[in-house]
Amino acid sequence: MDFKQLLKNWLFVAAGVFIASNTASGIHYDSNEALIIVVLLLSACNVFLKPLLMLFSLPFIILTFGVGIWVINALLFLFVGALVSGFHIDSFGSALWGALVVSITSAVASLLFGAPGQRGVNIKVGRPGPPPGGRPQSRGPGVPRKPKPIVEDDDDVIDI
Repeated sequence: MDFKQLLKNWLFVAAGVFIASNTASGIHYDSNEALIIVVLLLSACNVFLKPLLMLFSLPFIILTFGVGIWVINALLFLFVGALVSGFHIDSFGSALWGALVVSITSAVASLLFGAPGQRGVNIKVGRPGPPPGGRPQSRGPGVPRKPKPIVEDDDDVIDI
């Protein structure tokens, strides 16, 4: 991830925290500096703590059909709110609202402003073996195999 994309993601989280603090009665901030610190800490927690929490709570996430991720986001929101002295979250319900607003804001902004090559997942469905309705073609002795085409940058392709 390059610096430009990182800055965009940070701005999306900042917009989400700002919207959440202005729409929820249980989320308050005393100064703009506190809001900036919250956004920085929340971004750092999303990079470092969230993957570990998701790994350890994977059965809970599967059991709740993904709602557990929302709970993890709310817990991180509460954690960051407890760390920053000028940012206040009154209840877990307010933290759930804040996590929902930040997630929706980030998702919508990524869809609208994300890199074109990073939108969605490409799935290739192929069938190994002979072509349908025919026998495999014989190469004959001494005829080299055709090289497979080289596909570059297929990180998001699922071969089935």
